[in-house]
Amino acid sequence: METILKIDKIEKYYGNKSSLTKALNNISFEVNVGEFVAIMGSSGSGKTTLLNVISTIDRVTSGHIYVADNDITKLKGNSLNKFRREELGFVFQDFNLLDTLTAYENIALALSIQNINPKIIDKKIKEVAASLNIKDVLNKYPYQMSGGQKQRVASARAIITDPKLVLADEPTGALDSKSSKMLLERFNYLNQELKTTILMVTHDAFTASYASRVIFIKDGKIFNEIHKGNDTRKEFFDKIIDVVTLLGGDLNDAL
Repeated sequence: METILKIDKIEKYYGNKSSLTKALNNISFEVNVGEFVAIMGSSGSGKTTLLNVISTIDRVTSGHIYVADNDITKLKGNSLNKFRREELGFVFQDFNLLDTLTAYENIALALSIQNINPKIIDKKIKEVAASLNIKDVLNKYPYQMSGGQKQRVASARAIITDPKLVLADEPTGALDSKSSKMLLERFNYLNQELKTTILMVTHDAFTASYASRVIFIKDGKIFNEIHKGNDTRKEFFDKIIDVVTLLGGDLNDAL
């Protein structure tokens, strides 16, 4: 299978010589095109730092990160901005929608910046809105939408540019259980039907059970990794809980 993301012996330190914290400790793994991978770990495990360095929000202290064979740890300036704009899609816990724009305008923004023909933008928005079941909110402003609708609009914005990789940071963290399930089913649709590659950080075992693979982080290192394979989602959920128990963290961090 084709590798879309390669993490090669990355380390991340914070602080100075008198007070040094190693947030990431020699982590390596790969994500293939079309995979849906979840990253789990208790608070302070390094999972958010890992997502931040992959998304280029932060920089590694050592090691390399490759997206489609491009070493993104070496990107700077305009090249870095171009990579973020064209190669990555982001889904944040707090949605990050612009309040003064409608759902349609929020989704269109990334394509408008690239000077895409308005007719093409309109066609792509209608297609992605149909796939995420948000056609009825395209003319609404964020304050007129539910949390679940806002998160699906944010997801549409993340994939509208056909990014190589979608990064999701606790995407269900601000949603109720019904909205969470609906969003995760849409993620499954994007992954399975549209072949979108998704890397999702979550502390929630139910959310992680929708992925095809879960990587567990503890103290900045990879602790374990499990694959869904032919398991039902319930069976995979039970396996995730078993690993969380072994992690020695508070189970409340995973439920």
